[in-house]
Amino acid sequence: MSDTQLYPTADQTVGPYYGIGMEYPGSEELVPHGSAGSIVLSGYLYDGNGAPVPDGVIEIWQTDADGNIPTDSGNLVRKAGSFGGFGRSGSDDDGYFQFTTVLPAPTAAGKPAFFAVVVFARGLLSRLHTRIYVPGPELDADPFLTRLTPERRATLIATPVAGGLRHDIHLQGEKETVFLAFN
Repeated sequence: MSDTQLYPTADQTVGPYYGIGMEYPGSEELVPHGSAGSIVLSGYLYDGNGAPVPDGVIEIWQTDADGNIPTDSGNLVRKAGSFGGFGRSGSDDDGYFQFTTVLPAPTAAGKPAFFAVVVFARGLLSRLHTRIYVPGPELDADPFLTRLTPERRATLIATPVAGGLRHDIHLQGEKETVFLAFN
């Protein structure tokens, strides 16, 4: 046995081409584009200086349109007529990402509807967790959202646009999105 003291090595960031291998054909379509009840959830991924992140990956997890948590396996192998509630979109050169999905519903009366979001990008030591809330009156009574200042709260609420919702994600800086820690 050696008396040599060992030191941990430094963490390494992912990337610069983190998105390679994370996407698969149709990964951004939780439902077929143009199907009944479908919406588009879109936005941009920005770094701390407000520049687009061109090779990030955004995952969403959500309830179905009735507020049920899907029990079908994810969308990697989509079964006809099934809804897995999972999608993955890479960001393009402008930082743009997009999903075709359904509007999630709350899991219980009085609770807000939201997309659970995971962000992977170059420069991150680990993935980031956040939420994208669907606008509605339930937001005013949500225990988590009511603890945030109006400015911080706004970083979690989508904006209605023609055909769906828009939500930009800022990794750092003045407009930084609220991220959640899981222990």
